[in-house]
Amino acid sequence: MYNKEELFLAISTVIDPEVGFNLVEMGLIYDASCDAEGNAYVKMTLSTKACPMHQLIQQWVKESVEKMANIKEVIIDLVWEPAWNASMADEHVKKVLSGS
Repeated sequence: MYNKEELFLAISTVIDPEVGFNLVEMGLIYDASCDAEGNAYVKMTLSTKACPMHQLIQQWVKESVEKMANIKEVIIDLVWEPAWNASMADEHVKKVLSGS
């Protein structure tokens, strides 16, 4: 139904409130897929296990995909391996996060 790029585009509307970048450009979304029945699957992580907005960010990701036409269910798989680090982010995000 939707390919990975289309799902990533929808998820890119979710901004990490701590740093002001979207989750895709930060490298926090590892994978996304959707079957023909409209069931979407998103594999993601957070920048830290102690993230105070843990549940809210997952809800935002779910809602961003649910807005897409014909999506029936969104399953979030929150993983901690591989652990996220700043090197996984897009180049412009790395520059801001490193202070250069």
